[in-house]
Amino acid sequence: MSKTTSRVLWIIAGIFLIIAGIGCMRNPGEMIYELPFIFGVAMMFSGIVDIVIYAMGHNYMADSGWFLADGILTVLLSLFVLENRWFTTMTISFIFGMWLIFSGISKLVNSFDLQKLGVRGWGWFTALGIVLTVVGFLSFTHPFASISTLAWVIGLFLLLQGLVSVLRGCFSNRLWL
Repeated sequence: MSKTTSRVLWIIAGIFLIIAGIGCMRNPGEMIYELPFIFGVAMMFSGIVDIVIYAMGHNYMADSGWFLADGILTVLLSLFVLENRWFTTMTISFIFGMWLIFSGISKLVNSFDLQKLGVRGWGWFTALGIVLTVVGFLSFTHPFASISTLAWVIGLFLLLQGLVSVLRGCFSNRLWL
């Protein structure tokens, strides 16, 4: 896979996640019925992009295993969310928290790999990894937050994930060996 293709895929995934995040935040009261679907589709797309980029460029990217692990977990969790929408509606804060924690930790670990490689801007990945992990833990500690608050939090998370994906696209030329 060329550097340009991976950059474009990451940026497209980021834009999709940002649009999904804005959709969640725009009408939080009405989102209760659509939240599992939007959340599941956004997760699925993000995970597939990570897996495709790994499959096409793992020989040329530094520490690409984190992209694969994040992608596989995201796709598996998205399948669960999409197949069990009623259950997901009832437990979305826990499912959301699991995804946030794993995704945040993987981005945090990846940021230290970027630092070792001398990539400028690695601190952004560190900061976003910490924010994602903290929000994931908060999702577990306050599981019965109001639906509108949850829609805002999920919208914010999708915006953050989108930002990380766009940053990956912007910095991806530095990730290739």
